[in-house]
Amino acid sequence: MRAAHRLLARAAIAIATAIATPAAAQTPLAIPSTLLPKNLSVGAMFANADRIVQAVLVGLIIASIVTWTILLAKGASILLARRAVARSLQTAEADITLTTLQQRLQTSGGQIQQTMITAALAEIRLSAGHDASGIKERVSSRLHRQELAAGRAMAAGTGLLATIGATAPFVGLFGTVWGIMNSFIGISQSQTTNLAVVAPGIAEALLATATGLIAAIPAVVIYNVFARAIAGYRATLGDFSAAVQRQVSRELDSPKMKLAAE
Repeated sequence: MRAAHRLLARAAIAIATAIATPAAAQTPLAIPSTLLPKNLSVGAMFANADRIVQAVLVGLIIASIVTWTILLAKGASILLARRAVARSLQTAEADITLTTLQQRLQTSGGQIQQTMITAALAEIRLSAGHDASGIKERVSSRLHRQELAAGRAMAAGTGLLATIGATAPFVGLFGTVWGIMNSFIGISQSQTTNLAVVAPGIAEALLATATGLIAAIPAVVIYNVFARAIAGYRATLGDFSAAVQRQVSRELDSPKMKLAAE
């Protein structure tokens, strides 16, 4: 019994010594100052980032450049088109013939408005001698197709903004996840959790998320602005088409046109 007690006492002392010794001996690994990054600017973080993260950042920067390019190019196009169709609508509301309207739009109207007038006059010539109601329907069909074509042309390129706005945050998140994964691998290899070692890798990873948001937020805002502007353009173009159809109806119902048809 006494021998057993002695063995238990010696085992308890050994366990206590084993538990206490690592706690006292555990000292942070000294990290040479030459291995720690001294510059955490955006350019330095990009240069020190993993190639995958760098590729993500480059792609997001290109997407941002595309967004602002579309803003400048498409914004000017939409603004000029809306002004042109507004002027054309004012001209079409006047009590003038289609031929006179076509001549005036050659100097003050847009290309699509001139095309619509030309299509209406061409249909009237092709349908000469036919029933007036049938002519009106065919003119309306032609003008409607012109409206749709103009709307598609005006909206071209804006879908890319929606794609950038929807995917850029996820692309940035992928870069962040990849960067943080590499940071944890570095922690495992260096066998230290020293914040000075861990922070640069995490900062480089979070840079991808920030870049994704910088690319996505303007794209979404610009897309919404363009959507409203294009909707207004289509509505005004529809008013112009209605004005042209009213003029076509007036000319077809005029006594001179009826006599010519007879």
